[in-house]
Amino acid sequence: MSISSADVDKIAKLAKLDLSEDEREKFSSQLSDIVSYMEKLNRLDTKDVEPLAHVNDLMNVSREDKSRPSMEKEDVFKNSPQNDNEFFLVPKVLKT
Repeated sequence: MSISSADVDKIAKLAKLDLSEDEREKFSSQLSDIVSYMEKLNRLDTKDVEPLAHVNDLMNVSREDKSRPSMEKEDVFKNSPQNDNEFFLVPKVLKT
């Protein structure tokens, strides 16, 4: 299947692109190559191939999610420039 200049114009309009005549010809050729490759892939017999989410046998490796003690509040606030022993105090950034 060949992609015509009219097809490229329609795609460019949908993508809100302004293309020059050289770009139209170039993209027409490139899109035609892509479509012909997809047609080639469609002819492959894939009935015995399982669908894949990923080509590699990768799995997420996560540590076990278990509860553990946190830092003491006093130790946390030692590194804070300003606090009221319950919250960090920061400069106001919004105007009212």
